[in-house]
Amino acid sequence: MPPNRNKLYLILSIVCIAGYIWLYINISQNLSENKLFDFCILKHTTNIPCPSCGSTRSIISIIKGDLITALNINPLGVLDVIILLIIPFWLIIDLLTKKYTLFNFYCKVEVYLKKPQYAIPLILLFIINWIWNIIKGI
Repeated sequence: MPPNRNKLYLILSIVCIAGYIWLYINISQNLSENKLFDFCILKHTTNIPCPSCGSTRSIISIIKGDLITALNINPLGVLDVIILLIIPFWLIIDLLTKKYTLFNFYCKVEVYLKKPQYAIPLILLFIINWIWNIIKGI
């Protein structure tokens, strides 16, 4: 069962704000070349990169206009950029118009993702991306 509209919108708002803060911190570090921290719990505990390892570097490459490098680092970065660009505007539009288009979209996507014919290929793509990260040694 999906969360209620307000809870979903709050979660999405927090995730987007956290994402922008994380990007700001990493871009600032990248400019100063003084790395304060590198954060991946899975990689630091097991020495195996997680499926999303490299996403921040991928997003920074996209910001710099280098899509090919971004895709080579981690294709999930492209998805992250799309989400970080679309969701805040969609949230604002829904709140201003008092409509539930984002919530309705979320509910429809959730129904599709519960179907094996959609879930299994997505899970396989995710696993392939993870294996690729391990092989690349991110």
